[in-house]
Amino acid sequence: MHGLIIDTTNQPWEESRGFQLAELERPSLDEAHNSDDASSVIVKVKYAGVCGSDRGLWYRNAFKDQFLAALERDKKPSRVVGHEFVGEVVEVGSKVNSLYWDPDPKNVAKIEVGSLVSGDSHVTCGKCYQCRLGEANVCMNEAILGITIDGIFAQYVKLPAKNLWAMDSSRIRPEVAAIMDPFGNAIHALSKVDVRGQRVAIFGAGPIGLFSVLIAQKFGAAKVIAVDVSAANLELAKRCGADETILIEPSEKANAWEHDTSVIERIRELTYGKGVDVSMEMAGPASSVNNAIDSTRRGGHVILFGVKDGDMTIPHFPRLIVAGLTIHCVIGREIFKTWQLSQRVLSQTSNGVQDKVWNVILNGGKDTVLNLSEFDPAVFEQTMNEHPKLIFNMEK
Repeated sequence: MHGLIIDTTNQPWEESRGFQLAELERPSLDEAHNSDDASSVIVKVKYAGVCGSDRGLWYRNAFKDQFLAALERDKKPSRVVGHEFVGEVVEVGSKVNSLYWDPDPKNVAKIEVGSLVSGDSHVTCGKCYQCRLGEANVCMNEAILGITIDGIFAQYVKLPAKNLWAMDSSRIRPEVAAIMDPFGNAIHALSKVDVRGQRVAIFGAGPIGLFSVLIAQKFGAAKVIAVDVSAANLELAKRCGADETILIEPSEKANAWEHDTSVIERIRELTYGKGVDVSMEMAGPASSVNNAIDSTRRGGHVILFGVKDGDMTIPHFPRLIVAGLTIHCVIGREIFKTWQLSQRVLSQTSNGVQDKVWNVILNGGKDTVLNLSEFDPAVFEQTMNEHPKLIFNMEK
């Protein structure tokens, strides 16, 4: 079978970028030698989404320490990348039925051979303090598909059944089901604050920022403002429902982490001098974090989701306390509360969310659904830089 990998034997981290298309051994369940296989499944991957973290791995500007430490731990030179997927269960371990079978005859979405499934990219232990409190998204012993363990950019993968979410293909098209994981990031972030009647600024109009625009509007925000360095992304944000967009123009700064004065001034204008009630930072650069903080009204909320490697400079930090800001740091999804909410939002066709995910963010599949067997690094990189979201057809 084929898959996409980073192989440090011929792709040293500091001297390379990209992925390799490689011939891989198909995984199997071997309960005699690995007891965990009894509660695992083999999934034939149909579609796989390309995430911002995959972009970070491609350019080697994110997850370096985690990625390389895991390879050293496993005593192997390569890792299958990717973590967003939808696929068909083709084999189940002997304990899957007893552990995860839902006897409700009305539930057509079950984890069994033939089921269509997606799943969470964070493989949690279920034993640590956080997991036992129901906070598995901050598990102390988590593994991350495609970063610290092998991922899903492969035609067949072995996964813990506990990480799977059974899908109903009559409600959500499979290409959209493949990106439930990042859609859930936006759902999780917007679950931190009640945005009904609030003015919301979203910094970063990449895929999760665009999902956030869609969801904030549907969750009842009074005004949604999208901010980005890309005019093309902001045009997509408008089509997703943003009331206002702000393009960050290049400007001279003494330090790259400083906020963009023109952005702050424009947001103040749009909010009658007050600032937004809720800022969502979905990109990661320090300047964007400072834009989010400085655009928020006194007593407002700042949601931080974007991640970049390296240190972060937030000048005059006491002003956050004096202004009474509430900072929310969001990682992953609440397993599986977020998945249920995501499914409800996407499957309610009258709200238009699934339609816009497919037709706007994924451009109706035109140039955004790529065949794995035709993978070409140069073509892929160009296409990745032309569209906010890509999907691999893993069966072609």
